[in-house]
Amino acid sequence: MMGGRSWDDWIEEYQKAHEHPVNRLTHTFGIPMIALAIILLPFGFFVNHVWLAAAILFVLGWILQFVGHYYEGKPPEFMRDYRFLFVGLRWWLKKTFG
Repeated sequence: MMGGRSWDDWIEEYQKAHEHPVNRLTHTFGIPMIALAIILLPFGFFVNHVWLAAAILFVLGWILQFVGHYYEGKPPEFMRDYRFLFVGLRWWLKKTFG
């Protein structure tokens, strides 16, 4: 699925498209918002209003991503290769937890 490349290779390439400080900041918040929304979504079938919180987190997270790329002056990497959708969270985890 990842084309025989290591996660470090993918993250390094991802990082090159995320060098502007505003883009890094928006991704620092937007990526975990999207991840949390995806985790919460199934609970929305059982707990009232959790789906709404998940939807709001998901939309706001993506807005932050696109705002960051506006400042970066580059389109999101996933528009070039869908596999970058899986790299963003790994990048955030490596950046946050080393």
